[in-house]
Parts: sequence; structure tokens; C-alpha cells
Amino acid sequence: MDALQDIVIYFLGFVWILFATDYFSKFFQKINLPLITGFIITGVIAGPYVLGLVTKEATAKLLFVNDLSLAYIAFAAGAELYLKDLRSRLKSIAWNTFGQLVVTFILSSVVIYFIAENIPFMADLSSNSKLAISILMATIFVARSPSSAIAIIHEMRAKGPFTNTVMGVTVIKDVLVIILYAICISIAKTLILEQPFDLAVLTILIVELALSIGFGILLGKLIDLILILSAGFYIKAALLLSLGFGVFVFAHAIRDNSLDILGFEVYFEPLLICIIGSFMVTNYSKYRPEFQFILHKIGPYVYMAFFTLTGIMISLELLAEVWLIALVLFFVRLVSMIIGAYIGSTLAKDDPLHRKLGWMPYVTQAGVGLGLAIEVAGEFPIWGGEFATVVIAVIVLNQFAGPPLFKWSLNKIGESHKRAQEPGFDGIQDAIIFGLEDQSLALGRLLKKHHWEVIIASLKSPEEIGKTTDIEIKRIEGLTLNALDTLNAKKADAVILMLSDVENYKMCELIYEFIGTKSIIVRLNDRKYFKKFHDLGCLIVEPDTAIVSLLDNFVRSPVAASMLLGTEEEGQSTIDLEVRDRSLHGVALRNLRLPSDVIILSVKRKGQSIISHGYTRLRRKDIVTVVGSSESLEKVQLMFEERKHNI
Repeated sequence: MDALQDIVIYFLGFVWILFATDYFSKFFQKINLPLITGFIITGVIAGPYVLGLVTKEATAKLLFVNDLSLAYIAFAAGAELYLKDLRSRLKSIAWNTFGQLVVTFILSSVVIYFIAENIPFMADLSSNSKLAISILMATIFVARSPSSAIAIIHEMRAKGPFTNTVMGVTVIKDVLVIILYAICISIAKTLILEQPFDLAVLTILIVELALSIGFGILLGKLIDLILILSAGFYIKAALLLSLGFGVFVFAHAIRDNSLDILGFEVYFEPLLICIIGSFMVTNYSKYRPEFQFILHKIGPYVYMAFFTLTGIMISLELLAEVWLIALVLFFVRLVSMIIGAYIGSTLAKDDPLHRKLGWMPYVTQAGVGLGLAIEVAGEFPIWGGEFATVVIAVIVLNQFAGPPLFKWSLNKIGESHKRAQEPGFDGIQDAIIFGLEDQSLALGRLLKKHHWEVIIASLKSPEEIGKTTDIEIKRIEGLTLNALDTLNAKKADAVILMLSDVENYKMCELIYEFIGTKSIIVRLNDRKYFKKFHDLGCLIVEPDTAIVSLLDNFVRSPVAASMLLGTEEEGQSTIDLEVRDRSLHGVALRNLRLPSDVIILSVKRKGQSIISHGYTRLRRKDIVTVVGSSESLEKVQLMFEERKHNI
């Protein structure tokens, strides 16, 4: 009972540290370092070697957090192995996986074995132990980070054959790494205990792997049963994590008792079981969307806990001794990956540029590699701590070097599609409307009434366009970048798309990547396109739901709805204004000299709405929503515009 009470107390203290981790890790993002690095460093600072907020005794009591986190990491890795996404590049994925897995593993193992004399904790060990450590370290060197790869691909909006191959190799390789680890851990135990690796050992290993896969399939069925429940998100998430943790408890129990009962040790690899279970749900269950949604939502919290605890466990004393060898091992892994990637992509007959840069996406490491390092530390307590410290140091170096290399390779190959830089404001509010119809004409006239310059772009023939005297209508030959240049789209402060969903999305991508206009308004026709437009930051209008929402607001708050629509009083309107004048930076709302009929409704800063009141201080580039008469709004707009100040 006392032991359980201690665990609860230590865990609650650890949770408090996680609040600090969340706060301080954001500073690392500001200097373009991964969040994971921030988690690890915060853990080091809170650990027994710096501030001592978490003692060595507490760390031992918190090891269950590792198993819980590793279960999630395995679930997340398996969820990325979606077969339908991998079929188009199977040949390239297969050969590149071979190069990254086999070649990198063999080269790393050989080099580590021959430099073992220079690695402090390996120097005095037997040849068998050195070989065992070499293959275990090489196994971890092969591991990649699917979560980091996905984050960078999403950030760069990367797509193309190179990106598809990278994603396929990354996910498949991490699954195979778990199998390779299961094989190597058995071989390592045999080498360290100096037992002959005979047919019986091989048979046990094959049976262990087969049963692990079988338990994984069963786990997939159990996950389905959880997802079937009519329970809330938090209950299902807790049940999923508990089930994954139960797999680790089960595997450890079998290992601890098998030697006494059977006379030999049996170990079912829990990471492999969890990956197979997740793979089954992802590919053969109708509950895949909900499963992935739960994993996506709880991921940040699990990673924070896991990497913070990893940082707490790092021995700074040992790290100070091994930093040089960690740097050497970093380059050993890098060189072996370059050779492995080149061989794999050459066998796959990939593009020459892909062969040269094919190693760059695989440098970053995170969850799986760290998880395996922690597992090795638990399996071999004599030298496992030193092993984990060296490997974690290498992984941290990979965290620094990997993301920039991956981003550079995507840019060099031409598969990145980041948002273009937003054009500057030229003092005139311009809008381009794509699609000529009654609604676009009505919208154009309303915008012109509020002093916007409006162009309607149409694909129709000159005969169909006819003559319109009050609005400029330009005919375009196609939905191309050249058409956007013809329309002088870089001057546009807003683009409104009123075409088909396919045509709208094509224009959204071009505007996002080459023009940079932030205010893109899309009239949605089919809801299945909602997420695509949302991912590009578009403002989406659904005609069916918009009218219902408008009626709802009129019923529940007719005065507010009338005010926002400008129907309560003639000449009244609502606009969003950007704070451009430097002299307004830091000025409180209550100190603004606004016309008496103007009301500030909200302030949006860096995409987030903030609760505003009289003491809210403005910052440059804030978006302020203002309601008032047209004449007064013109005065406020002039007040917010950038002015030249004498220095």
C-alpha cells in the first residue's frame, strides 16, 4: 500500500513538472528547434543532476510512464502504415527500405564493433558483449520518426514521388525495426550469456515472433471493441492507453515466469504486438477514422510525458564523458545511411537527384528509437544506463540535424508547397471574384459600395459575359498561374472563389503557394472538400448551413445580428482592420480616439481571438473587428493604416 501511495505522489509531482515542460518547450520552437528537444532538456533540468525536482528514487517509481508511452508510440507507428497510400510506390519503397534497413544495419554494426575500444562502457567487455551491443545500437540507428516526418511533410505541404517514398519507407522501416530488435535482443542475450545459438534458440525466436503477431491481431479486435462503445472521447482514450499498457504488463509477466515454468525465457515483444494491433485497425476496420482521431488528440500529452521522463533519466555526468563518442556515432550513422540510401535508390532506379538526397529525410529520430534505448537499459542493468545515455545523445543530435536536412531536400527536389509570402498592403482594398453569376455580381456591387476595387474573373466566352458597366469583368483562358498574373492577384487583399469545388481547390493551391493572399473565401458545394480547403487556411461558406445559422442568430439575438449585417441602421457596416501604424503598438483600446458610433467587437492576434476589454493593448498586425457607420469606419481605417514617421 505504501509503494502505491509513493507512486501516486511521485506521479502527481511529475504532472506538475509537465506544466513547466509545456511552457518552457515553446521557447525552443521560437528558435526553430523541435518540441521534443525542449521536452528532453526540461527533463534534464528538473532531474536529479540539476535541480533535483525528481530524484533517482522517484524516477524508478515512474517507469510505468515509459510503458504507457511506448504503447502509444507503437499504436501511432502502426496507424501510419495505411496500405492504400503505399501501393503507388511499392518498388521504390521496397528497395529503399532494403538499403536503409539492411545496409545501414550491417555497416553500423561493423563500425561500432571495431571502435568499441574507444567507447567507455564497452572497452572492458568481452568480444561477445561488444558484438551484442553493436547489433543493438545498429538496430536503433535504423529507426526513424514517423511523427516527425509527417509534421515536416504537413508543414511543407510536400507531395510527389519522393515524398510518397519517404513516408512509405519511414513507416515500414519502423515496423521492421521492431521485428529486427526482437531478433537482435534474443541474439544479444545468447551472446552475453555465452550460450550457443542452436536450432532450439532459433525455434523459440520464430515462435515468439509468430505469437507476437498473433497477439497483435487479437489486440486489433480488442481495440475495435473499445471503439464500438458509446462512450466519450476521454473514456475511449483512457481504455486504449490502458489496453496498450496491459500488453507490456502481460509481456513482462510471461518473461518473468516462463523461466521457472518452462526452463527457458519466453518474451513476446510488446512494441510489435501494439504495432500489429494498430495496423489491423488502420487497414481492416471501419473504426480507423475514430482511432486515428484519438491518437492525434492524445499524442502531444503522451510525447510530453515520455520525452520529459527520458530527459530526467539522462545522466549528465556520463553525458559529459561520452559527448565526443556520441558525435562520432552520429557521423557513423549518417555515413551508413548515405551509403544505404544510395544503394537502395539505385536498385529502385529512382531519379538521380533522389539518389543523391535520398538519405536526408531519414536522419531525424524520436519515439521508437528512444523507446528501444530505454528497453535495452531495462534489459541489461549493468551497462544499459550508459548505453541509453550514448544513444539518446545521438538521437538528440539527429533531432537538431534531421528536420533542416529533410526540409532542404524537399525544396531542392521541388516537392514542397509552402505558403507564399503575404503581399503588402498598397493602400487600396482589392478583391478578385472567380465565377460570373448573379451572386458574384451582387457581392461585387456590395464590396464596391464599401469602397473596394473589384474584378470578376470568368472562364465564359465574351458573348456569354456580355456587358456590365458598373463592375470590371475579365475573361481568363484557364485556372493557371498565368491567369493570376494577368489579374495582378498579388495586389488582392481578398479572393472569393465561386466555381466548382475542383476548380476552387486548384485555385486555392496556386494562390497559397505562389500569391500568399491570406483572405481566401470559398463557397463550398460538397462537404467532402471541407478539410482540403480548411488545411489551406480558407474561409469556408456552406450555402445550406449559412442561411440556417443566419436565421438562428436573428431568432436568438436579433439586435446583434442586425448590427453585424448593417440592417438595423442605414449605412452601418462591419469590417476587419489590420493594425499597421507603428504608433498604435502597445496602445490600450480605451485610449483610442474612436468616433462615438464605432464599437470594437473583437481582436485577433496570430490567428487566435483574444478576450478584449478597455485595457487590452494593441499590437501591430492585430486584426480588429469594428462595427459602425461607413463614414466613421473610413476614419478608423485611416487611423490604423501605416504612416511614415520622421526619425
